[in-house]
Amino acid sequence: MHTMRQRVAGGTILGLAFAGVTAVGALPAQAADPVDIQILATNDFHGRIQANGSEAGAAVLAGAVEQLRAANPNTVFAAAGDLIGASTFESFIQHDRPTIAALNEAGLDVSAVGNHELDQGYTDLVERVMAPYDAQTNPYGGAEWQYVAANLKMRATGEDAVPASWLKDFGDVQVGFVGAVTEELPSLVSPGGIAELEVASIVDTANAEADALVAEGADVVVLLVHDGAETTQCASMPTADNAFAQVVNELSPEVDAIVSGHTHLAYDCAFPVDEWAGRAVTERPVVSAGQYGYNLNQLVFSVDPDSGDVVGLDTAILPLAGNYPADTEVAGIVSKAVADAEVLGAQPLGQIEGAFNRAKLASGSENRGGESTLGNLVAEVQRWATSGAESGAAQIAFMNPGGLRADMTGTGTGSPRTLTYKQAAVVQPFANTLVNMRLTGAQIESVLEEQWQPAGASRPFLRLGVSEGFEYTFDPAGAAGDRITSMTLDGAPITADATYSVTVNSFLSTGGDNFFTLAEGTDKRDTGKIDLAAMVDYLAEFAADAPLPVDYSQRAVGVSFPAGAPASYVAGDTVAFDVSSWSMSTPADVKDAALTVSLDGEVLGTFPVTTTPGSTVDDLIGTASVSVKLPADVAAGTAELTLAGASTGTEVTVPVEVVVPEWQRGTVYTEGDQVMYQGRLFEAMWWTKEVPGKSVWGSWQEIATTADGTAVWTPSRVFVAGDVVEHEGVTYTAKWWTRNQEPGASKWGPWERTS
Repeated sequence: MHTMRQRVAGGTILGLAFAGVTAVGALPAQAADPVDIQILATNDFHGRIQANGSEAGAAVLAGAVEQLRAANPNTVFAAAGDLIGASTFESFIQHDRPTIAALNEAGLDVSAVGNHELDQGYTDLVERVMAPYDAQTNPYGGAEWQYVAANLKMRATGEDAVPASWLKDFGDVQVGFVGAVTEELPSLVSPGGIAELEVASIVDTANAEADALVAEGADVVVLLVHDGAETTQCASMPTADNAFAQVVNELSPEVDAIVSGHTHLAYDCAFPVDEWAGRAVTERPVVSAGQYGYNLNQLVFSVDPDSGDVVGLDTAILPLAGNYPADTEVAGIVSKAVADAEVLGAQPLGQIEGAFNRAKLASGSENRGGESTLGNLVAEVQRWATSGAESGAAQIAFMNPGGLRADMTGTGTGSPRTLTYKQAAVVQPFANTLVNMRLTGAQIESVLEEQWQPAGASRPFLRLGVSEGFEYTFDPAGAAGDRITSMTLDGAPITADATYSVTVNSFLSTGGDNFFTLAEGTDKRDTGKIDLAAMVDYLAEFAADAPLPVDYSQRAVGVSFPAGAPASYVAGDTVAFDVSSWSMSTPADVKDAALTVSLDGEVLGTFPVTTTPGSTVDDLIGTASVSVKLPADVAAGTAELTLAGASTGTEVTVPVEVVVPEWQRGTVYTEGDQVMYQGRLFEAMWWTKEVPGKSVWGSWQEIATTADGTAVWTPSRVFVAGDVVEHEGVTYTAKWWTRNQEPGASKWGPWERTS
């Protein structure tokens, strides 16, 4: 029980003490009826102002709030963040002003700050979004609700970056709201945009602010937190290994409910609070409305106005589409926004041969762990846009999958298709600039290793889009930090200590999405080019006269050798390994039914590829089991096995080390066979079972070379006219056929000194 919730009861006791004995026979005062306080909550609206299936749209959202508020005037309309940012085109193209205006009209009271509220940085949030609307000086801002975030602090002073909490007075009952944003914020927005901020512990700051609200008179305290559960299974929430589980488990008993978001899941859970044992309500609700205006969370607290105690609690998830009327004022705001956006977005940019898709899971939902035609296209666009010397002469570009907010499908389903400005714009709504930098080959490898995200991250794997010409292989079963097995640029191996010109968007350039190595790049330059503008320019160059083809080839392919596989092979050995990530995951994408393996143009085998979509957030779609026999005449050294797919154009090389076999007693060898014996290399001159090195005139000749490939004279080796050898640091050229005649031994011999 909150200490302040006893304030009225304490006053009554004091009054009886002054009344003395006359109070003994007085009738007790009749208890006041409980006051029902209704909280209506949304989260992750992301500018979905138009109705679209389960997305009810802003007008119905507002209509639902209006209807429910009319039934209970003691209502707060609250949100858990991400109301703006990553919005649909109609809102995005107008800097989310339509969303702000619609939520103002809907009567939104308070919201946590979400990571997308900070897409354009802290200054944009406080000086545009939260600042009063003005047609001349602030035409795209003017949020009339209060943003709150107790764990968002000014780095220099430790003061609140935005208000930590908000208090609503209903007369007999006061309700406080504490805000918080995910502790992963620095990896989710451009770090440069929040450089002046520090993200503190959700639990510590929320608990402290809850105490302050209770001291101020709050009877009910609600945490609005832009963080959430990774599953809708209530039982797993407290046991998960993430920051949200800490919130569920360690939040102060002064907090009566947790309204969450960020993970776009709808749930209505409740968990016991030890300190509440014996109360009318013993479990604290943990709720989320999902995403995009699908639902509202409804929480109704019955509060004793005398004691301030919560004596009853009901919660529900209210689906919106088809269940509530549209608010006419908000409908007008949306209609105008749509009309304005149509004018802005109808301009054709060019033609495409087919859809450029994001990666998909078997369910059809987005898979940020998969390679995609769209991700690779955007990366290539950004490399091309910064390939000039003035922009850094980019050789490689990477694109984060979270920056791709829609597929780029064009108009219609055939080929070619017209692509409009709107259809391109909704793909990248964040207006990031392109940043060029220098990275070493070792740093590029680190960037690729960082696709496997840190423990506790909301998404365990993020597959980067990669520009044309850059390819790599990886071992999905490899140890953390050691999964990348090869990298090439235009067919040449990436060298660890060489420097390369790399372009990424401004979000990634400062280490966003936990790609920390990108923050360490040198010679950084903000090119000033906007990601969307780069796409517009690229389409004007490559899609104006002929449709832009879809590139279905994979830039990243998984190659896993079985446990116990040898480090090297000899001619005739069987080489076996598994291939993964050979296919794009969207059903409409072109896929290979098989892949071929060849060596120096000789096909060693063809193997079927399985392309069943997966249900896990990874990039393993397109699997094959390869088993090939090395040719008997394969040379020692690195043999490059070439894997190729005829339909997609995917082609990667898998290097295997080929060594000379050890001599085996009893084995028959023929002319040209090479063996190792006692650490020395021998070559058979004719049919033999003889021990190598037994006689300088025997069936074996010893082969030795210097580091630069020059032959080293050995007594048993046959040399012919013109052969160059090195002996005791001196170079000689053979004048005729010779064997077992030492260079320099006689000036009349078969050798002529040449150095």
